[in-house]
Amino acid sequence: MTLSRQINAEKVLAASHEHAKRTGRTSALHLLEKEHKTEENSHPDYGTTELPKYKIPHDGTTADIAYELIHNELSLDGTPVLNLASFVHTHMTPQADKLMMENLSKNLIDSDEYPATTLIHTRTVSMLASLWHADDKERGTGTATTGSSEAIQLAGLAMKKRWQERMRAAGKDEYRPGPNIIMGANAQVALEKFARYFDVEMRLVPVDESTNYVMSPERAMQYVDENTIGVFVILGSTYTGAYEDVKGMCEKLDEYEAKTGTSIPVHVDGASGAFVAPFATPKLVWDFRLPRVVSINTSGHKFGQAYVGVGFVVWRDSAHLPKDLVFELHYLGSVEYSFSLNFSRPAHPIIGMYYNMLKLGFDGYRKVSLNNAKNARLLARALENSKYYTVVSDLHKPVASSLTAKATHAVGLSDDIEHYTPSLPVVAFKFSDEFKKEFPSIKQRSIQTLLRAKNWIVPNYELPPNVENVEILRVVVREQFSEELVERLVFDIVEVTEDLIKEAKSKIPAHEREPEHGDNQKAHEKISNGHGKGERQASKHGEGIRPTGHDSVC
Repeated sequence: MTLSRQINAEKVLAASHEHAKRTGRTSALHLLEKEHKTEENSHPDYGTTELPKYKIPHDGTTADIAYELIHNELSLDGTPVLNLASFVHTHMTPQADKLMMENLSKNLIDSDEYPATTLIHTRTVSMLASLWHADDKERGTGTATTGSSEAIQLAGLAMKKRWQERMRAAGKDEYRPGPNIIMGANAQVALEKFARYFDVEMRLVPVDESTNYVMSPERAMQYVDENTIGVFVILGSTYTGAYEDVKGMCEKLDEYEAKTGTSIPVHVDGASGAFVAPFATPKLVWDFRLPRVVSINTSGHKFGQAYVGVGFVVWRDSAHLPKDLVFELHYLGSVEYSFSLNFSRPAHPIIGMYYNMLKLGFDGYRKVSLNNAKNARLLARALENSKYYTVVSDLHKPVASSLTAKATHAVGLSDDIEHYTPSLPVVAFKFSDEFKKEFPSIKQRSIQTLLRAKNWIVPNYELPPNVENVEILRVVVREQFSEELVERLVFDIVEVTEDLIKEAKSKIPAHEREPEHGDNQKAHEKISNGHGKGERQASKHGEGIRPTGHDSVC
């Protein structure tokens, strides 16, 4: 048995304390009280005492006062549900909120300390690999990230490292002329960051109206050579919501390999689309069913319906994730493996993501995706039927090869998403040519400003390089953007547009003015024109467009 020695804990603590008296005895009770006592600096003259905003105050304040100061200032932010500019999800259930709050303090990297959390991370990655048709034999490998930006950096690094290995094995110079990566000019800034941060030449493929403002596989092949580490293909352009042709890009690269012997991989940037396409259009082939697709990323905080701060990247197998990039960690209690741009990260976003997957299931995600698409098509049609706008997005356009869709479109509107062009539920639109010709003085950015006054956040911005002379307004249709809100938005867009028209006409000399075309009601009636049987009719009730008959809007 181990021998023990008596210790006077009170004396030891007294001698160890920074403020212990040199003489006399300090009671243990006093030491404990002093250690745990909370001293609050109250401000009875709150409202007159100023607290600095750009440096730490000399004296703090109470928790209640600090809360009120910050809470009141944050009330000036926009309303999340009316923020139609963002792809980021803004609402989860009370149960999800509770679950995430309970795990707010957990660090995902501490897998030995939080084994259950680590298991949930593993399950979530496995669910995504299965959703994207990774082969069980290949055993997809992946990790959670803080979002798609980090995920893309990791995927790009893996492709760069494999290219370097290939160059060294062939006895070729990996530094001159150096690696390059190919992406469309419509690429989100995160893709450009990878190239700039990690010294890879970025080759932007021009886009224009003829390519639907996304990268064309045919054009992309003009930029491919043996130093190409891979091609970023975007499943859901942030500009218009259009999907790039993943399958077509893979087929072109297959032909290139057959001619040159050089294999170039594809990474799919599915920041938004990888949580839409599998549910809305499961027949669309874009994922690991294509052998050339080596990795996919997504943002759980977009159409995965989690709060901001969670993304994922998955490789079809571990062979496409070079070992040089994976670190072994031996100081957390066991051997762990890590591939990330940072170390510590909160675990609660992954827990929230896992909760969504369990709660919604495949059918739940599909229902949300179909409803988003239906509402987006309603908005697109209404804007075009107003005659004031042209919709750049094509989510409401029948698939060209679908005879059924064409026939259905001729007599009425189908609610079968397979009849429409696969796309994100994003509506990008601009003034119609007729409108610009009639009212050249009206600036499209004024629509953004006037809608903001009605609490709507709808961005107006330029299209990618080569078509930057074209400005578009864009609405992202998310789960909380209901049909009622779509209808309200249409009325507000029409109203602010007609206010601008009246203002423009008031500046025209009286003898040059054309006869008035009626009040807003006539403009609203334009929304219902051109639809097939069962379309909605405009109604002036202040609550939006009312249905007449059965619901066959989309």
